[in-house]
Amino acid sequence: MDRLQFFKAASVVLLACGLASAQTITTFSIPGAGTGAGQGTGGFGINPQGTVVGSYLDDNNVFHGFQCVSGCGSLSTITKYDAPDAGTGANQGTISFSINLFGVVVGYYIDANSVAHGFATAPPFKKFTTLNEPDAGQGAGQGTFAGNVNLGGEIAGYYIDANGVAHGFVTAPPYRTFTSYDPEGSVNTFSAIASALNTEGTVTGTYFDATGALHAYVRAADGKIDEYNVNGAGTGSGQGTSPSSIDDLGGIAGNYIDASGVNHGFLRRRFGDITTFDVSDAGTSSGQGTIPEGIDLLGEITGQYIDSNGVNHGFVRSPSGAVTDFDAPGAGTGAGQGTLPETPNMFGVITGQYIDANNVHYGFLRTP
Repeated sequence: MDRLQFFKAASVVLLACGLASAQTITTFSIPGAGTGAGQGTGGFGINPQGTVVGSYLDDNNVFHGFQCVSGCGSLSTITKYDAPDAGTGANQGTISFSINLFGVVVGYYIDANSVAHGFATAPPFKKFTTLNEPDAGQGAGQGTFAGNVNLGGEIAGYYIDANGVAHGFVTAPPYRTFTSYDPEGSVNTFSAIASALNTEGTVTGTYFDATGALHAYVRAADGKIDEYNVNGAGTGSGQGTSPSSIDDLGGIAGNYIDASGVNHGFLRRRFGDITTFDVSDAGTSSGQGTIPEGIDLLGEITGQYIDSNGVNHGFVRSPSGAVTDFDAPGAGTGAGQGTLPETPNMFGVITGQYIDANNVHYGFLRTP
């Protein structure tokens, strides 16, 4: 049994033990986070130890990165950081998405010229490795957007070139070479974020065709790309299939948007079998429905559903298909407010954010 196989097997045993505890939801706000509408704190990535990374938006609408440990229950568990060359203007700064078992954190920063640069760092956040895909553009809104890191330190993301076209990329330590890719028929290629790269180096994401429709892809470590569409996905602009997460066994979770603009969840297993599902209380109008965000090692899927009033709620779907919904304490109940889970770790612990009645964002951590 190699190191990776042992790691997976041990994870299943530990997860089975962890599921015996009762659900708890801890909410948190990073000191310095803004308190205006659209500002605040968001958790994005979580590793097996339960360490959470994310970003907060301050009162000046500048992004900053953070990490919190030990359940994020007190100020002493929180560390804030900024990439050295991050801009300090509105909508600039440091945005963190993913963390691996060894504490490597990946994201991107927006510089003073509004160009994006990927980064990799680790505690105590004094050293940052900048990631610039060689073909990335250097104009405002262009650059390198890193979003995922796996156990081996491989990183996946996308870059936007000088013509404003997006392409996928992967890179590995010491991050001196980059491999770019585009599925056949793509005019813009994006990888999903936080949990879209597994330990085998397989990455999943979405590409847009010339008509603006979305299609799913999964790229293996050897460069082979499989493209697919979920039955029932619409074929118009802004419709189609959009994966969000891949686990270490090759299971993929995501959503598809039908011809009426309604979201539905799907699970694609390693060899291509697809199961679709809807949370029972999900709305059935355009922009509503079921939107999976992450999948863990046992095949549990977490995400959000948008109800008929436009309010967001969290859910967890078990491998058997049973769905449990939840709301973070303090989540607002108006349209566009509510609970937005982002990523589970392999033990089913979920991080994300909620939006309160004043449209301010807060982080949360849900333990099963």
